[in-house]
Amino acid sequence: VQLQASGGGLVQAGGSLRLSCAASGRTFSSYSMGWFRQAPGKEREFVAGISWRGGSTYYANSVKGRFTISRDNAKNTVYLQMNSLKPEDTAVYYCAANLRLVGTTPDDNDYWGQGTLVTVSS
Repeated sequence: VQLQASGGGLVQAGGSLRLSCAASGRTFSSYSMGWFRQAPGKEREFVAGISWRGGSTYYANSVKGRFTISRDNAKNTVYLQMNSLKPEDTAVYYCAANLRLVGTTPDDNDYWGQGTLVTVSS
């Protein structure tokens, strides 16, 4: 599967953004999907994940209650709605996929999008 992330940009603290990750291929509904982020000088970290049918979602503690992950298997797309953004959310955001359970570490995932930059100004 090939992944294409989009939707990043510059936003003020307290604002919102919605990221999208479009997948190629007809087997998208078989993949667990996740969002990760990487800030300058830091390791890539898990943000949110969703099971293949969308019945289970997982969040990092730092974004719980502010971010929502969802998917539309008919559109081969996974979304990350980000509300109440903070400067510490600034990072390149990556979508990821694997054919197993939701992966909360980078090594758990087999496919990656190219990343989209989110910058939150204070």
